[in-house]
Amino acid sequence: MSLTGPLLLATFLFCVGVYGVIARRNAVLVLMSIELMLISVNINLVAFQNLLFPTEVAVSGHLFALFIVGVAAAEAGVGLAIIFNMFRNRASVNVDDVDLMRW
Repeated sequence: MSLTGPLLLATFLFCVGVYGVIARRNAVLVLMSIELMLISVNINLVAFQNLLFPTEVAVSGHLFALFIVGVAAAEAGVGLAIIFNMFRNRASVNVDDVDLMRW
């Protein structure tokens, strides 16, 4: 298996995610960009696991990817709860208003 395709896809997704985190002001879009970066890490884990152990039953890359999916789900849940709270208090999901949530 060649690594060129998965690595190019993962690089593209990671770059789009980094751009989304840096350039966006909407908190929901920032969370979606972080999810894109985690997906690119999953692609890399599975691709390198298939390269290093092509015929064995070792599924360490898949297990790490499954763990990252669980962490991403928890991150999305906590992040959306924070965003809902921010919207309820400020009627905005602009990340520039986050420092205004102090007492």
